[in-house]
Amino acid sequence: MYDFLVPSVNFAGKGAVEVVGERCKILGGKKALVVTDKVLKSIEDGPVDKVVGHLKDAGIDVAFYDGVEPNPRDTNVKDGLKIYKDENCDMIVTVGGGSPHDCGKGIGIAATHDGDLYDYAGIELLENPLPPIVAVNTTAGTASEVTRHCVVTKTDVEPNVKYVIVSWRNLPLVSINDPLLMVGKPSGLTAATGMDALTHAVEAYVTLNANPMSDAVAAQAIKLIAGNLRQAVAYGHNIEARENMAYASLLAGMAFNNAGLGYVHAMAHQLGGFYDMPHGVANAVLLPHVERFNLNCNLKKFAEIAEMMGENIHGLSLRDAADKAIDAIVQLSKDVGIPSGLAELGVKEEDIPAMAELAMKDGNAGTNPVSGTVKDLENLFRAAM
Repeated sequence: MYDFLVPSVNFAGKGAVEVVGERCKILGGKKALVVTDKVLKSIEDGPVDKVVGHLKDAGIDVAFYDGVEPNPRDTNVKDGLKIYKDENCDMIVTVGGGSPHDCGKGIGIAATHDGDLYDYAGIELLENPLPPIVAVNTTAGTASEVTRHCVVTKTDVEPNVKYVIVSWRNLPLVSINDPLLMVGKPSGLTAATGMDALTHAVEAYVTLNANPMSDAVAAQAIKLIAGNLRQAVAYGHNIEARENMAYASLLAGMAFNNAGLGYVHAMAHQLGGFYDMPHGVANAVLLPHVERFNLNCNLKKFAEIAEMMGENIHGLSLRDAADKAIDAIVQLSKDVGIPSGLAELGVKEEDIPAMAELAMKDGNAGTNPVSGTVKDLENLFRAAM
C-alpha cells in the first residue's frame, strides 16, 4: 500500500499567480503573513509585488516577514512567528524558493505547537493543524511548495545542524508555479535549483519506497529536466524552457514527497548545516557519486534513467546502459556550470566523519536503495571532494 500526498489545489502555467488572492479569500483569510527574502521583496514589480497586489485586490490585508536566509534558520522562524502574532495574521503566503516555503511551514508549526521546533524533527510528530499556507514558487527546484517536508537549521549548536520535520500537516493547501515569476533568474540559481529537481526525481525513482505513481511523475520530470535545463541556464528568458522546468520541478516534488529520497539528501543536509552550502549545488555534486554506489540495486531503472536523459543505450548490456545514467548526470552538471567537487566549495576533510555520522541519522537515509554504513558515507564524501 502507498499513499500519494500533494496539496489540495495546484496551479501551474503562465499567469497562475493571478489566482493567489482569490484562493486566499476562498480559504477564509483576512490577513496574510507574506514570508519571503529581502532580495525578492526589493524587486520592483517582482514576484512579491505581484502577489501582494492580487491579495489586496481580493481584500486580504498583508504583513511581511522578509528576513528568510538561504538554508532557513530556527531564528528566522522565531522572528517570523513574532510578526505573525503581533499582526494578528490568520494565514501564511510564502513567496520564493525552498527557503521561504520551509520558513513559512516552520512559522506555521511554531504558531500551533508548543516547545522547541526541534522537538518535532522526525516523521509525523505534528499533532495540530497549521494555519492555511499558500505557496507561490519562484524557482524550479526545491518543490517545497508541494511537499510535507520542512527543513530548518538549528543554530544553538556548533556546527549548526540541518533537520527535517516531515508531516502531512506541512502540506500547503495551495501551490502556485508560474514560470513568468522565474524568467530572468540568475544562471547559477537556475542551474542549482534545476539539479536539485533532478536529484529529487532520480532519488525518488530508485528509492526503496518507489511505486508506480511516483515512478510516473519522476520519469516525466527527468525527461523534462534533461531536455530543458541547459536552455533555461543559457538564456533565462526562454519561456518554453522555464515553463517545462516549472512542470519538472513540480512533478519531481510529487515524486519524492511520496517515494522518499536517499543518501544524496541525507549528505547534502550536512553540507548545508556545516557550510551553509546552497542545497542544489550540494545535491548536484553528490548525485553521481551516490548513484554510482546505488547502481547495482536496480540496473534496469538506471538504464531507464539513461534513456530518459537522452543516452543511446541500444545494443548495450544492462550494466553498460546503467553506467550511461551516471555519465549523463555528470555531463548535465558540467554543462550548467556546477562545481566539480566539494573541495572547490570549501569542504574540509576533517569534517567528513562528523558529517557522515549525522547523515546516517538523517530521515532520508532510511529509504536509500542500498544499505550502507557510516564508513560508506565517509567514502562517498571523499569521492565527491
